[in-house]
Amino acid sequence: MTLDDMLAERAITRTLILIARAMDDRDWAALDDLVAPDVTADLGTGELRGLVAIVTSIRSFLDDCGPTQHLLGNVLVDVDGDTATSRAYVSDMHIGAGDRSELTFRTLGDYRDSWVRRGDRWLLARRVKHNRAHIGSFAALGPGPGGWSPRG
Repeated sequence: MTLDDMLAERAITRTLILIARAMDDRDWAALDDLVAPDVTADLGTGELRGLVAIVTSIRSFLDDCGPTQHLLGNVLVDVDGDTATSRAYVSDMHIGAGDRSELTFRTLGDYRDSWVRRGDRWLLARRVKHNRAHIGSFAALGPGPGGWSPRG
């Protein structure tokens, strides 16, 4: 592994963490500097294209939810020139808001991401979340896009 590859791995890992924190802080504007303009994703509710569509989907769950925490671990990054792939475990906790504050919802998953280097930054180009398990009540979340979630 070259020094450039190690620096890229560090930059990508840091960006992974910044994306997780932006979601937990509900700082949607921060994502503008962390993802590619043509980003795509499959977060478990179908294919999404573009940052607006992705944020809209995420917000449909989180806007009516209380505090959240997305913890990342076992991060692996493979760099190939100006592109890279990564895999990271994600364990996320969601606590309901208001009269649902006693409810929790957790997932165990795996982010499988693709990255592109643009200038001196690494940007998320594609995210696929593989959910391995969930614990708790979907009712802790907002209704999801178009009422997707089992909460209805």
